[in-house]
Amino acid sequence: MKTEIHKIAMIAHDGKKAEMVGFFKDHIAVLQRMDIVATGTTGSHLQKAGLTVDCKASGPRGGDAQIAAMIVDGEIDAVFFFRDPMGKHPHEPDVQMLMRLCDLYDVPLATNPAAGHMFLAGIEAQQEA
Repeated sequence: MKTEIHKIAMIAHDGKKAEMVGFFKDHIAVLQRMDIVATGTTGSHLQKAGLTVDCKASGPRGGDAQIAAMIVDGEIDAVFFFRDPMGKHPHEPDVQMLMRLCDLYDVPLATNPAAGHMFLAGIEAQQEA
C-alpha cells in the first residue's frame, strides 16, 4: 500500500449520491488538495458541490471498469465507493471487479461514511506530518 494519498476515486450508487456529496462537503478542505477521479454521474454531483473532478463514464457505461484499470496501472491511491447494499445494480460484475482489484493491489477502499471518516482522518494526519 502506498503511504501517501494523492489521487482518489469517488463512486456512489444512485441511492448514495446525496450522502456522498454531503460527506465530502464536510471534508472539502482536505479533498481540494487531492486529484479526484469519479464515475460520470457521481463526478457531476461532486463538481456541483465545488470539487474539481476528472469524470469518467457513468458506472453502468463502463466508469467502474475505467477506474479499475487505473488501479491496475497504479494511478489510484484510495477509493471511496458508497455502495447501496439494498439495490440491484446491472453493472454488479464491474463493481465486484473493482473491489477485487482494490484487494489485489492493496488500495484502501471505503464503502460507507464510517470508513470514509477513518480514511480522511488518516489522510489529514499524513498531510499535517
